[in-house]
Amino acid sequence: MNAAITHRPHGIEHPYAHSADQRVPVLPLAGTTCRLGVVADPSVVAVRCEWDGQVLPMLPASADAADAAALAGGEGHLAEAQAGMLAADGSWTVETPVLEEGRRYSYRFLAETSSGDTVTTTSYDVAPATWTSTHTGAVTGAGERLVPDSVSWLVGPDGAHRARFALALGPGDHVVGFGERFDRLDQLGHRLDAVVFEQYKSQGRHGRTYLPMPFAHVVGADGSAWGFHVRTSRRTWYDVGASTPDALVVEVDLGIGGEGVDIAVHDGTPTEVLREFLDEVGRAEELPEWVLRLWASGNEWNTQQLVMDRMDTHRDLDIPVGVVVIEAWSDEEGITIFRDARYEPHPDGRAHEAADFTYPADGAWPDPRGMVDELHARGVKVILWQIPLQKTDPELTGQVRMDAAAMVREGHAVLEADGSAYHNRGWWFPQALMPDLSVQRTRDWWTEKRRYLLSDLDVDGFKTDGGEHAWGHDLRYADGRRGDEGNNLFPVHYARTFGDLLRSEGKAPVTFSRAGFTGSQAHGVFWAGDEDSTWEAFRSSVTAGLTAAACGIVYWGWDLAGFSGPVPDAELYLRAAAASVFMPVMQYHSEFNHHRPPLRDRTPWNVQEASGDERVVPVFRRLAQLRERLVPYLAEQARVAVTTDRPLMRPLFFDHPADPQVWAHPQQWQLGDSLLVSPVTEPGAAAWPTYLPAGAWVDAWTGTPYDGGAVVTTDVPIDVVPVFVRAEDWPALEEVFAG
Repeated sequence: MNAAITHRPHGIEHPYAHSADQRVPVLPLAGTTCRLGVVADPSVVAVRCEWDGQVLPMLPASADAADAAALAGGEGHLAEAQAGMLAADGSWTVETPVLEEGRRYSYRFLAETSSGDTVTTTSYDVAPATWTSTHTGAVTGAGERLVPDSVSWLVGPDGAHRARFALALGPGDHVVGFGERFDRLDQLGHRLDAVVFEQYKSQGRHGRTYLPMPFAHVVGADGSAWGFHVRTSRRTWYDVGASTPDALVVEVDLGIGGEGVDIAVHDGTPTEVLREFLDEVGRAEELPEWVLRLWASGNEWNTQQLVMDRMDTHRDLDIPVGVVVIEAWSDEEGITIFRDARYEPHPDGRAHEAADFTYPADGAWPDPRGMVDELHARGVKVILWQIPLQKTDPELTGQVRMDAAAMVREGHAVLEADGSAYHNRGWWFPQALMPDLSVQRTRDWWTEKRRYLLSDLDVDGFKTDGGEHAWGHDLRYADGRRGDEGNNLFPVHYARTFGDLLRSEGKAPVTFSRAGFTGSQAHGVFWAGDEDSTWEAFRSSVTAGLTAAACGIVYWGWDLAGFSGPVPDAELYLRAAAASVFMPVMQYHSEFNHHRPPLRDRTPWNVQEASGDERVVPVFRRLAQLRERLVPYLAEQARVAVTTDRPLMRPLFFDHPADPQVWAHPQQWQLGDSLLVSPVTEPGAAAWPTYLPAGAWVDAWTGTPYDGGAVVTTDVPIDVVPVFVRAEDWPALEEVFAG
């Protein structure tokens, strides 16, 4: 590959967009063409492709509209970085002739510069693949659910690359799962895939997720249920009755030369299906009650004074808070040391201890231990932000540069296929190194630098942000996996790594993650990731919580009313807060906006000031106090979820699979065994319908009894979210709502 002209057959391997220097598609089908792209220096005036003995002139290319849409993120401080990720001046493209089955083609590129020189790339080859049913591989485990004669294989000269097969669907079936999904509860009639990806905002609109899983429930019209799990960590694709109503078509990446696919099929009630799945992949462990109190954070809370000011205001306004998440505590380079701390760097990259640091009185964090102690005295736990990357920007010096060098020198970095260190190809923390957390030696090396935060400063947990940064089918992990099977597992290893660190210091494994995959169920707390402050985002986040719960995620929340963009209006904020009272985790957060006025904090008092609505603080106070009274119930029901696999935030089909009406109300849920919640997710509502399944129910706010099996409409003033209590449990919960 020459510096003057670049072609990478796989490009940067963004899962939903193409880079200008790649082959599209990477693996073409026989009988089709493919597009070849290069990026050239400004000195290049013409490019041609030598293709299998032919000379193909190339044309200048402009940005692909579909690729630009794939990166759409809207307003926010990260949107510009994201939108510019695939931009490439000096790109050229050409369409190949039709590729014939059984042939291997060779090609290279020649560029002419303005000075008259000719620059030539290395040669590349490509052989088209064909879908066939005659490959020797097998799909095992699906049993009678496998549609006869539906198995086919995408085969090229190097062997099979993908498998495709169909599972039978019946009339009236509903399909729920595939990890955390923002677009809909029931995926019947739609197409989706399962690959860990950071979609910056608008996840529901784009159908992408941080936390996919190759697992789903199938619930029949008669209430019968079954589920399936594709036992793979590679990417999978699903056509859920979209092409053929009676078939769920599954496509599985096999790497190169793969021989088969293993499926687990689980029969029984939705809870029994989930239990069998979790028996295999792991389930949540019970976390301490403080996790269930209000969480508060803002990315601009980047000094000790600001954090304590926000906590002082919570105290002064009598708005109880249980957890503060401090995001901007470090230099955001190594994410190990409080900003402004004074210390001697360790050239060998070894970990520091607490005694190595001093904190200037006029610095951003003059007394971290004193701050933590004071917050603990107030009953507030402290979570610190993390990112699983090591910056390598050329201008960086000191410890972060030394740590990056040690990471490469000592073999702790994820590697490219050629053995060099992988540098993040994504738009957030670009070019950063990524620790290879697939093996214990690197997990220990990475966390040892953060141990003093627990052992000496008494921090309570970590926000394990990110985790979606591994792009590349041929990356190399120390556990022996290549990127195509290891990349989706990275966020699982990441949360596990910090959970193990916390356990080693006698603390609960409270990690707070947005990314994950199969196996993430066993590792901490999750939130729905980055979203705007819109009603649309509110609705899609509710769906995300329900689908995550259906796949075994117990402790889940979202940035109530969104974290990005202008401050939400009072109605959206309070409706979102009211709904969040009845979710496993209640928390607010706001994006960095350079401290420009008006502030974008999502604190209730800032929302009140920004909106001019004097109801915000008193209503939010009542909601936060209600949440405090709910904590014992939530803790009890979290224990039930962990021990019985009945989700804590439970889609209605779990308890009422034979009731067809529950599918008409996909954004209602049961919170544990006793409560039914129907969030107000549209503006301007004065009354709101709620479907009550079979049984006897009581309106939590009025004490009015209702018989189930019907839709009831109740008044919803701004401080009320429809909540109904099972009649037999009402005596135990009446005082919680009476306040």
